Amino acid sequence: MPDTVVMLLQMGGPDSLQAVRPFLLNLFSDREIIKIGPAWLQPFIARMIVRRRAPKVAEKYREIGGKSPIRELTQAQADALAKELDIPCHVGMRYWHPFTAETLTQLRKTGIKKLVALSLYPHYSRATSGSSFNDLTRCLADLDSDLEVVRIPHFYNHPLYIQALAEKIEAGLAGFSDRSTVQLLFSAHSLPQSFIDEGDPYLEHIQTTVRLVMEKFSDVSHHLAFQSRAGPVKWLEPSTDDKLKELAASGCSNLLVVPLSFVSDHIETLHEIDLEYAEEARKLGISNFQRVESLNSSPTFIRCLAELVRHALKTP
Repeated sequence: MPDTVVMLLQMGGPDSLQAVRPFLLNLFSDREIIKIGPAWLQPFIARMIVRRRAPKVAEKYREIGGKSPIRELTQAQADALAKELDIPCHVGMRYWHPFTAETLTQLRKTGIKKLVALSLYPHYSRATSGSSFNDLTRCLADLDSDLEVVRIPHFYNHPLYIQALAEKIEAGLAGFSDRSTVQLLFSAHSLPQSFIDEGDPYLEHIQTTVRLVMEKFSDVSHHLAFQSRAGPVKWLEPSTDDKLKELAASGCSNLLVVPLSFVSDHIETLHEIDLEYAEEARKLGISNFQRVESLNSSPTFIRCLAELVRHALKTP
């Protein structure tokens, strides 16, 4: 399939401390993630929010190495997938370089005819995959492109995705002397409750993933919570912060956190979980706090992505 390429769609992340402010501005200006006031006023409000938040966020990135690793990790996923499929694979980011528009402009010069757009958000939401696909559509229109596009919007219940998560959890459990004492805490990125009320399938997808994974771990207790809230709106509950307090109060001392809705390491795993939640857990008395490794370029996860692409190309 020499005329076919794959593009992995991701949110992106700042590649330097200087990029934190413009990255956040792109993020808070996107009304498909969160609507702040009337449309005409959102850019102004977004600038005000970013002016206040950027210094704190930049400090967090400084503490994990001065940038987000998501670009390199996503490129490594693309390289591994290209090797598995023998099809060129590229990366298109929503909020920072390489932007989807930049990647499409380069691909247009190669004469490709078909693009498989694969969202790296396992669980569909209009705020994540939806925004990325809408951005892709706008970019193609701007380029006046007649490229055939095949979209893969989610994979929350794909057997190989479930297997890849289970492998990481099994490896995490091996770090405890007695797995029967371990509590699993699935921590998914939060979403405004209003999205779910309006029919967004994200929560249902998350719950399905947890159910399928836990079919393989009937001997371990588990919980689901939501992290990374921002803004005064009502978010999905319980929050990961509140769940930590609840678990500590119940006497939990061995906790294994499973990042859910993230397929690679970035600030939500490396800082929010590994530093912030870990410190909070210790203060609460949870003496053994560990995190499951992110999927990153797990061979099973790459095989999952390859199967998704092969199936999409066979489907008329």
